[in-house]
Amino acid sequence: MAVISPVALAVVGGLSGCETPQPANIPFAPKYEGVSTALLDGNLVKFDVTMRGARDPRDVEDYAECAAAQYALIRGYGFARHLRTNVDEEAGLWRGDAVYTISPALPRGVRTIDAEVVTASCVENGIPMV
Repeated sequence: MAVISPVALAVVGGLSGCETPQPANIPFAPKYEGVSTALLDGNLVKFDVTMRGARDPRDVEDYAECAAAQYALIRGYGFARHLRTNVDEEAGLWRGDAVYTISPALPRGVRTIDAEVVTASCVENGIPMV
């Protein structure tokens, strides 16, 4: 009976997936097509974002987070807390629907953002905001 090493299993396991590998030399060239905001209630805000060229849902989530951070600053708040984001893609058009709360002090919860830090990162990464 042959013994298969853990390294061999990892290599075989990595090759047996159904995903098609993405070429590493294709540059990331997103097209950010807009953000709309809707104040739902008090400090609860919904952001609808649209973009093309996303690599995966995380790019859409980042776009919505940038919008939320800038919106918080515009309203005079320094923080936001992510509640949920739904992402959908059809024919290369990615849509995100995200809900955040905004607040002047660091809110409780795990998915909080410091609006100033996030907006600086968005500027650095070329992600537009509200």
